[in-house]
Formats: sequence, structure tokens, C-alpha cells
Amino acid sequence: MSKRDELIAKYAADLKDKCGVTPDMDLLTKVTIGCGPSIYNADAATVSGSDESELNTVKQNFLIKKLGLKDSADLDKGIASVMETYGKSNRNKYRAVVYYLLTKHFKKESAY
Repeated sequence: MSKRDELIAKYAADLKDKCGVTPDMDLLTKVTIGCGPSIYNADAATVSGSDESELNTVKQNFLIKKLGLKDSADLDKGIASVMETYGKSNRNKYRAVVYYLLTKHFKKESAY
């Protein structure tokens, strides 16, 4: 099992256990691959739900650039909704899981 496969399995477990979501493994794999090498870096692999600048980066680089969404208050609401789903008390919010949930939230699976 490759390192990436191990991470994908860990993300799938997070989706099931912490978010109550049954993951679409094909989409989760594509989202994880889309994250690139950041998934192997401990700091870059997670998203801080309380760091405003980090959430803005997610909005700019992922929602607007990658998914092609227009900047609006809906994007902030979507991010807040995903952070709520993941659990505010959860310290480690994996970037791939957050991106997967955002992709599902905005119904942009076609971007992958």
C-alpha cells in the first residue's frame, strides 16, 4: 500500500467517523491527488478552521480557482458549513477532507 493510499484510507475514515459521510472513494482519490505534495507535509495537510487567512486561502485557491465559483457570501457560508460538519472541536482537519466536503457541498464533482 502506497503512502498516498494510506492517506486516502485515513481521509475516508475521517469522513465516516467525524463527518458521518460515506465517501465516494473515486472522488476522494481525485481530490487527494489534486492536493498534490501538500498532503505529505504535516502543516500543509491540515486546515485551521479558526484561522481567517487560511480559510480565505481555501476560498481563493480552491473554491474560486479550482472549482471556478464566483466570490460571494455563499462561499463563506459553505466553508462555515463544512467546518461545522467536520466538527469545530476537531483540531486536525485534513485539507483533502475539507476539499472533498466543499466539492460535494457546491456540487462541483465535475471539476474532477
